[in-house]
Amino acid sequence: MAFTTNIVHVLTLLLVIISASMFTVTVANKDWPSFGNFNYTDWWSRFGNHHHQINKTEQQPKKIIVGGSQNWHFGYNYSDWAIKNGPFYVNDTLIFKYDAPNATSFPHSVYMFPTWQSFMKCDVKKAKMVANHTQGVGEGFKFVLNKWKPYYFSCGEKNGLHCNVGQMKFAIMPMIRPFWSWP
Repeated sequence: MAFTTNIVHVLTLLLVIISASMFTVTVANKDWPSFGNFNYTDWWSRFGNHHHQINKTEQQPKKIIVGGSQNWHFGYNYSDWAIKNGPFYVNDTLIFKYDAPNATSFPHSVYMFPTWQSFMKCDVKKAKMVANHTQGVGEGFKFVLNKWKPYYFSCGEKNGLHCNVGQMKFAIMPMIRPFWSWP
């Protein structure tokens, strides 16, 4: 019983630390005054008793094409793309665009892994197909990041070859979008 209680306390502490870290990253570089040149008269105008206006262009979920103009194809480093194009937020939509299978292109798909370990091993037997060969054609396959959890994506073709050798994989952890805008 004490062991279970300790685990609950550790998990709760871990959740608080992760939440605080995500909040810190979310508000980073938002023009916080430094303590060395803090202006107390400016403080009230920034954080005083007034209504914060929501910047709707900044607060709305985004539609993000995976790979940008490169789309979803063999040999492009999607882990690097995800790092350079983050942060991603809950309710953003990822759009996977790829060519239909034909004589000159490889077929592609989108798989989602349940764990970090299966993602790192490109173990597509443990992954779930979320888009088949044809769903990325035209406007592309849309996937909404509707939960605050890690997502692990890859192409599942050739039994994980596109994931392993073709760099067609990436992991993201969408953040909670702030409820207010910063001055």
